[in-house]
Amino acid sequence: MSKENTDTAPKKGGKLKKLLLASVAALALAGAGAGAGIYFGALSAKETKPEDHFPKLVLRGKGEDKAAPESGSDAPLKTGTVSVPNDRFKVDPRKYEVTYYPIGDTFTTNLADGSSFAQVGISLSTFYDGKVINNIKRQAVPIRSVVLMVLAEQDPAVLATSQGKQRLQRQLTAAINDVLREKEGFGGVDNVYFTSLVIQ
Repeated sequence: MSKENTDTAPKKGGKLKKLLLASVAALALAGAGAGAGIYFGALSAKETKPEDHFPKLVLRGKGEDKAAPESGSDAPLKTGTVSVPNDRFKVDPRKYEVTYYPIGDTFTTNLADGSSFAQVGISLSTFYDGKVINNIKRQAVPIRSVVLMVLAEQDPAVLATSQGKQRLQRQLTAAINDVLREKEGFGGVDNVYFTSLVIQ
């Protein structure tokens, strides 16, 4: 009987030690994995800044004159290389390439006097890369809404003048950039151009 007790005692102790050792190893491995994940996550969070995800300015090509993407076309979007601190950065149009993006449908709305209406087609310009164009496409509904609201506030007598049209361009540019800043964190539209303008 004493021989049986001595044989079984070490076996039970050996199994318990192996089980305990395997549990400790598994916990150590899990802890190391979690620690590495936290370390590399914090490291990558330090490296990327919000402005790294902003659109970049597109330097003018030497002798290149690339066509602007048509509304809804599959033309490749430009890739910028020049980072800027914010979208209110003063851009030198001689150094950077402009992209025009036509808005497909016209805008029709009553004007402020209630008896007149305007039908307007617009195209947007940007010196930034394709991220701005993608933002414009993604935010098409709120952009359309704000353009209609700005148009509806216009006085037809003022809009009939050249100064009134220029003021409307500035108002539309500011309103569209406000939408893009609110929804995407970056404006980037340099100007609004009229492709058609009918006031009746």
